Amino acid sequence: MSASVENFYAVWRERCRAVSLLQDADGVPPEKLLQAVWLHQRLHRDRLKTADGRAVRVLHPGFQSMAGGPDFRGAVLQIGGEPAVSGDVEVDLEPGGWHGHGHDRNPQFGGVILQVVWSAGKTPGARLPILPLSEVLDSPLPDLARALENESSLPAALRGKCSAPLQELDPASLLALLTAAAQIRFHNKADAILARARHAGWEQALWEQLFRGLGYRHNVWPMLHLAETKSRWLAGAASPLEIQSRLLGVSGLLPMELTRSQKSSDTFLRRAWDGWWRDRDGLAGCTLPRSTWKFHGLRPANHPQRRLALASHWLAEGNLVARIEHWCIAEIPDRRLADSLAEVLAAGTDEFWSWHWTFNSARLPKAQPLLGDARITDLAVNTVLPWLWVRAREGGNTRLQREMERRFNAWPAGEDNAVLKLARQRLLGTASAKALKGAAQQQGLMQVVRDFCEHSNAICADCRFPDLVRSWRVVPGGNAA
Repeated sequence: MSASVENFYAVWRERCRAVSLLQDADGVPPEKLLQAVWLHQRLHRDRLKTADGRAVRVLHPGFQSMAGGPDFRGAVLQIGGEPAVSGDVEVDLEPGGWHGHGHDRNPQFGGVILQVVWSAGKTPGARLPILPLSEVLDSPLPDLARALENESSLPAALRGKCSAPLQELDPASLLALLTAAAQIRFHNKADAILARARHAGWEQALWEQLFRGLGYRHNVWPMLHLAETKSRWLAGAASPLEIQSRLLGVSGLLPMELTRSQKSSDTFLRRAWDGWWRDRDGLAGCTLPRSTWKFHGLRPANHPQRRLALASHWLAEGNLVARIEHWCIAEIPDRRLADSLAEVLAAGTDEFWSWHWTFNSARLPKAQPLLGDARITDLAVNTVLPWLWVRAREGGNTRLQREMERRFNAWPAGEDNAVLKLARQRLLGTASAKALKGAAQQQGLMQVVRDFCEHSNAICADCRFPDLVRSWRVVPGGNAA
């Protein structure tokens, strides 16, 4: 093809570019582009110097954060004559962003070892090394914008050392590896449940795990505290509203003031306070401060107040454990596994929370369930199936054990998250969620991260996993060699 013939697709792309403004009036690129430049290291890497003149060697730029905090986690850098260190990197357009964005007051930024900026300007008394990029780009800004604006996968050079051998495995071998890792994760969860059941009983162990699951990763510990003190705050309460008012009270999540703008919210709040006024003195010993809870990054639908409303319905109905026990012995086709458990865990319509995301939100036009599909899968693979499996094992019921293992391996994939996305890019070389067909494969990949990646660093120092993968294969019959 002649180079002089203009590529028509390039013309289309240029006309419809999603990012048309490369620089503002001061010649500064968008921060998102600067982040992409850092991620892909589109720099003259041998010319990098801090604002105070120290050479910077980037052994690994780190992994782009998907859940708040510094822009890049786990970078490996050598600055000046100091030894290489691992830490976080924050990208700002100018040094003043460190104070202007409140990073200096946010403990999440305590591990930052380098601030990357477009232009340093004057940086007297800077706490962090500052690396300006404006003079060390490997291409003009327009070219970089065109190359990087839609880039979402990790560059091959930044993937883990295990990425290449894992991609050389045939699909059956990769499935066998992830399934074996998932089995370890499953058994570890089951053994943790057993340890608690020996001390508190099977039902209490289940409730504690259910509450943990309702806490997501942000609020596991306050939710667990509520479950551990359940016998105290639940005593004498029967209706969902009674239980909910106590849960909101002991959790510290019951608002102290009316909204004055949402009549339905204020009506419900008054009723909840009517119950909590009577109970709060007697429950002061197990009441949590509101500061225990974390709300950053939570979608309104996942607010812990709504999760507590769901728990209040479970407790008021009084037969959740029996329903789970019946579910485990019922014959259920694989295609209905998630839906059937959703029916078991579903709560009736809540008079307030089915129609509101938060106390301050307007009434929804349509009632929304208190438990979504993603949480069903999390509760299944992390709580319900391990609890049923380990109880069957302790009771000598081999048939039921095998059935719970089969359901675990057949469970559909859960909701994607930042950990899984980074693990797929880092280990499997793909950003596509379709690379993992089921929840067990997702669990297996996370177990590999736990066992190997978390014990190494971004440049895979001293990690044995790549060599183990290279020397491993599945022989006919499904056994490893």
